[in-house]
Amino acid sequence: MSRIRLLSYRIVILIVVVGFPHWANANFMLEVPDDQLVESLFYMFNDLSLVYIIIPFFAIELIRYVVLKRLNKDLVLDSIANVITFFFFIAIEYILGILLVTKLYTYASYYSLLPGLPINWVTIVSCIVLADFLYYWEHRLMHRIGVGWATHTVHHSSPHFNMSVAYRFGPLDSVFPLFFSVPAVLLGFNPFLLLASEIFVQVFQTLLHTEIIGKFPRPIEYIFNTPSHHRVHHGSNRQYWDKNYGGIFIIWDRILGTFEPEKETVVYGISEPLQSVNPLKVFFHGLTRLASKMGKVQGVRNKLLVLVKPPDWMPKMNEKS
Repeated sequence: MSRIRLLSYRIVILIVVVGFPHWANANFMLEVPDDQLVESLFYMFNDLSLVYIIIPFFAIELIRYVVLKRLNKDLVLDSIANVITFFFFIAIEYILGILLVTKLYTYASYYSLLPGLPINWVTIVSCIVLADFLYYWEHRLMHRIGVGWATHTVHHSSPHFNMSVAYRFGPLDSVFPLFFSVPAVLLGFNPFLLLASEIFVQVFQTLLHTEIIGKFPRPIEYIFNTPSHHRVHHGSNRQYWDKNYGGIFIIWDRILGTFEPEKETVVYGISEPLQSVNPLKVFFHGLTRLASKMGKVQGVRNKLLVLVKPPDWMPKMNEKS
């Protein structure tokens, strides 16, 4: 797909997703829902889903592993490592929230380029769609630049695929969303609503990390991200690299040329297997590999390019500048 067409699609989608709620709120008297109702709905799905969906489903996955005689020490330790990386991630996220994020959101909201949007059903739905579209680009960026992959490779490094893998985070995973969420606040979206929508997208993605569910009916598979589509995304098979970035909707991948259906059996993991269940090694291995790569290339310019070029990029043998 040409860069011009890709840029055109991106601009049109942004104009529609951002423009529609502004137009609707300017032209119609839209009912503003009770704030407590909105908070309760997001709380039920974003937070409580861990209790009534994710943990019970993971228990079913463990039973399935037992039945298939696939439950072993490596899988158990891998799952434990996943949870520990999640706590590392949460600690970093809280520190960022206290030191930076709340201030960034406050400034962005104050200096909004467009009028602030009230919270109603139109802005709620629009914000979730916008958060999902921005997640697509954030996710794509983390795959296509060196420093992005250095943190996101943690999530992909497990050779298993279950709901515990959804909680396998890297050290900079809470940083990259800021490059996309802060501009969204500048476009008039409520910071609380945007944050809740981003978490909603992440929780939806959590539910996709399973081998138990095969494929849904075609209309669902065509529009929404599903376990089948996300298994492809976690595949180390060459044809599955850098495919299916979507969060809730797979339609972004179909429009923007990054969709790949699940055909060949998925081999989970990364091209250079980690082969470790040590939580510290799992959490930091991407950054240590990136530092090692930077140490090997010659020239300051090339070292900086390692950070922003695709993960498999290496300078030509005669480039030393």
